[in-house]
Amino acid sequence: MKQQILESCQKWGADLVGFAPIARFPECSAVHKLMPEAKTVIGLGFRVLRGAYRGIEEGSTYYQYTTMGVENMEETVMPMVSLRLSMLLEEEGYLALPQRRHQQIMAQENSTNPEVAFDAIYRNRPQETQMDFNEAAVLCGLGEIGFHGALLTEEFGPFVRTCFVLTDAEIEPTPVKTPHLCDGCRECVKGCPGKAIAEDGTLDPWQCAVYYNGANGLKNPFMPPDAFADFENRLAIISGEAKVDPETARKILKNIYFYPPAQHAYPCSICGRACDVRCYIHLEEKGALTKHFRTPFRKREEWKFKIEDFES
Repeated sequence: MKQQILESCQKWGADLVGFAPIARFPECSAVHKLMPEAKTVIGLGFRVLRGAYRGIEEGSTYYQYTTMGVENMEETVMPMVSLRLSMLLEEEGYLALPQRRHQQIMAQENSTNPEVAFDAIYRNRPQETQMDFNEAAVLCGLGEIGFHGALLTEEFGPFVRTCFVLTDAEIEPTPVKTPHLCDGCRECVKGCPGKAIAEDGTLDPWQCAVYYNGANGLKNPFMPPDAFADFENRLAIISGEAKVDPETARKILKNIYFYPPAQHAYPCSICGRACDVRCYIHLEEKGALTKHFRTPFRKREEWKFKIEDFES
């Protein structure tokens, strides 16, 4: 059955498949509450197309990363594969429970998810309502966690998204990978247009949300010269130097109207996960990835506007 799952998931569109026995998960893990009878967690990894990041790299097209790399992956592609896998398992007489990330549920009381509109999030929800996707990906043998908290895979680096299926079928496990991709280079820290990642790798989600949405005018071709006119520190915001708290972040986000959102509460990313892009470029340059392309991702010096363009 394991071979059937591998072949079927690959045919349906999954790039990575891994299996973890439930014993690998700590007792506090949500998987035990979500399906107490589960014996195996099946991890599914899906590449985000390298081309979806290229438009933002070149400053030419932005909509496709969010619609094709986030929204359609989360709302269509991954749910369909996990559902088909669950049906396959139940055809064999086993129980199966697909798990997709609920982007609008958070356990924290005053945090946010940069990929979703901040006012569409349900906060302070019990932790057991959703499994830890990064933990599950590692335990299923899909990859390792990088310095900035992203899943890194040998094939696609951080350009990957995951979903899971819990089942009471016992399936031979995939070995957990020995971490070897992340070398602590801090390129992710340097790449963030809003300095949302601290030197110790800690991410400030509100800072991230502000600049994920395009508050840095030096990297946003849609920002008008008079943006944030009502903010005293507008130039600090536009240059990516402003430090924001949750209250300030909400005000800034309400004034980022330069580009239309996608559906399902997904705001379009203007930074295009710049942290992941810099990480990917580093992994590609040092030859750490097994998936190769005819040309390097970064072909020329990184572009940016001048802060003088926004001075009155």
